[in-house]
Amino acid sequence: MPPFVLKMIKQFDKTVYYRLCDELGAKDADLKNILTTYGYPTFWVRPNTFETLVLTILEQQVSLASAYAAYTKLKEKLSRLTPKNVLILTDQELRQCYFSRQKIVYVRELAKAITTKQMSLKAFAFEVDDTVRVELKKLKGIGDWTVDIYLIHALQRADIFPLGDLALVNAMRMVKQLPSATKEELLLIAEPWKPYRSIATMILWHYYIEKRKPPQSPKREISIHTDPYNSLSIIKTKGSQ
Repeated sequence: MPPFVLKMIKQFDKTVYYRLCDELGAKDADLKNILTTYGYPTFWVRPNTFETLVLTILEQQVSLASAYAAYTKLKEKLSRLTPKNVLILTDQELRQCYFSRQKIVYVRELAKAITTKQMSLKAFAFEVDDTVRVELKKLKGIGDWTVDIYLIHALQRADIFPLGDLALVNAMRMVKQLPSATKEELLLIAEPWKPYRSIATMILWHYYIEKRKPPQSPKREISIHTDPYNSLSIIKTKGSQ
């Protein structure tokens, strides 16, 4: 790959994650207050695999707990969650895994694209964000939200701002005390966070999760669903396609 392309790919990893959180806190008093009050967000990443994209598709437009239930059921049915294994399953078997009619189509389309080598997830690691977005959106059922979540969690791209994510939008409106802020206004607010808006997004998700936790009681245990990869609390639906 030409060196100039590598320079255009901005990523983050755990070695710089907490420093970047601090840098954003130094730029924005509200982000700093989140870090001071709730600590650092978990380093939320997922492997760059078919399995990750299936989970992200399942998370579209439903509660994350519901998505995880479908994902778990599918994992129980298959020895390995691969494109070839998914394509073997009938509609009935996928419905038994709580898949909707639309998501059966979406996951099958993804599986076919990978098995026919129309698409390579490994190759995406070396493509710029816009190229990954264009290629993934060619598939039925994959829109900007799914691409954004994949870019942040699987490819660890540093400057993604998923405005289709309800948790992010609601967190920003709460933190900035702008309950009626439009998405265009939120984009302007996020401008100073460049080129690390993915990290700012994780800080805001962290705030949203913490604010929605029920008050703890010494007499009661709190049970929260977690991300199968890195303990991301599953409390709220995130976005559309």
